[in-house]
Amino acid sequence: MNRKQRRADTRPTAPPQFQRRFTEAVAAYQAGRLAEAAAAFRQAVALRPGHADAQANLGLVLLALGQAEEAGQCCRRALALCPTHTDAHNTLGNVLRQGGQLEAALACYRRAIGIDPAHADAHNNLGVALKALGETVEATACYRRAIALRPRFAEAHNNLGNALRETEQLEDAAGCYQEALRLRPDYADAHANLGLVLQEQRHLAAAAARFRQAIQLRPDSASAHFNLSMALLAQGELAEGWREYEWRWQAPHIAPQRRPFPQPQWRGEPATGQTLLIHAEQGFGDTLQFCRYAPMAATRGLRVVLEVPPPLVRLLRGLPGIATVVARGEALPPFDLQCPMMSLPLAFGTTLESIPAASPYLHADPAQAATWQARLAATGRPGPRVGLAWSGRTSNPRDHQRSLGPAQLAPLLGIPGLHVVSLQQAGTLPALPDWMQEMADFADTAALINQLDLVVTVDTAVAHLAAALGQQVWMLDRFNPDWRWLDGRRDSPWYPSLRIYRQPRPGDWTTVIEAVARDLHELAVAARAA
Repeated sequence: MNRKQRRADTRPTAPPQFQRRFTEAVAAYQAGRLAEAAAAFRQAVALRPGHADAQANLGLVLLALGQAEEAGQCCRRALALCPTHTDAHNTLGNVLRQGGQLEAALACYRRAIGIDPAHADAHNNLGVALKALGETVEATACYRRAIALRPRFAEAHNNLGNALRETEQLEDAAGCYQEALRLRPDYADAHANLGLVLQEQRHLAAAAARFRQAIQLRPDSASAHFNLSMALLAQGELAEGWREYEWRWQAPHIAPQRRPFPQPQWRGEPATGQTLLIHAEQGFGDTLQFCRYAPMAATRGLRVVLEVPPPLVRLLRGLPGIATVVARGEALPPFDLQCPMMSLPLAFGTTLESIPAASPYLHADPAQAATWQARLAATGRPGPRVGLAWSGRTSNPRDHQRSLGPAQLAPLLGIPGLHVVSLQQAGTLPALPDWMQEMADFADTAALINQLDLVVTVDTAVAHLAAALGQQVWMLDRFNPDWRWLDGRRDSPWYPSLRIYRQPRPGDWTTVIEAVARDLHELAVAARAA
């Protein structure tokens, strides 16, 4: 609430009762007593319905209370009384933005700025709306303008940090968050966002400390809890990490995926004879990694129904002890308990020492595998057979960090004595034999991989599939790895046959490719010698 929003009409004709209510409302708002402030502003508006400041301030408080519809009505009444009321334009923009009407919100902020170019809040909010529309460069300029107008504007510093972090300017982003915290040490969002930068830089202990600080300030912050889980799991602190990971169902980017089953979630308690639905979540790789727990549940006397994406159904039917495998979208049989697949490590109390790493736990169809053995032999190409995959699904927000372009693969191609084939689902390389268009599902791909000696891949479902089949996997990984690959390791406790080649610096694929090329050359030399 800025100076204009605090101001009441103090002319002698202003009723003293109105002035008292207005002053009480402002004091309550500044003390964070929003319900009290709303009540006092309502009384002020009742005494003077034609007072634009009172209407605008009531709208501001109501929006803070989550009553967006009535807040918008108050702002529109204020603007009917005073069309140049910049704060009403700004608050109405916030109402519209929260309702997903971003273009309409932009218009409100721009009207406020057109009336008052020095309106720092409107510049900041314009940046928020632009960033939501993907206009990060324009948003950055708005945040900088807001800070120039009000250097102690902690929220604008935090928002500028977000924009810089999104464009991977991590050091500058960290500086913005630190400035926001200097101005407001109890700023939970800035602590959490600084934690994200530290996480990107692989300072995981420091990141976890920031997330904990954010949680201390705001215990119900699902995003802070979720991000703390990522930092803990990446450090191998699995017991606490799994507990914090359950907050994912309240985090904005995962909450919409939650299944509204009325059946209780199974958390590892004895339930012999009951039917347990284990339902996949998130990506193919997650399902391939955590489906290993389904047979473990069956050994505890549960009748296990497994629901997975359709391309995985045929492959996962080979898991032992599973009563039935259902494709996502098909009708489910009756069940007593349910568990999201990635909550199973928590249910089983998994630690680094107790990860169920027996391999292989998935198997290719023998007849299909034999067919591929014959087809590969018919090519007449000698030497170890190496499958290559270089990119994942572009829908993954990290895909630009984990995937390679075909040109970057040149040092891995043409090494004498190797039989290299493509395992890339989308995209081809003319130099490689490519049968991926024949693959209808993961069972088909498993049969081909079964006949290879090595799989070289970036962090995609192919890495999980090949490792679950017990094949040798060399995985090319980004500088800041996904939590499951753990920090500072070249091996994986999840997959004994997997070796990690990690970027020494963000974006440095050249060093990774050079190391893989050297090892492939040694593999070819050893094969010829044998």
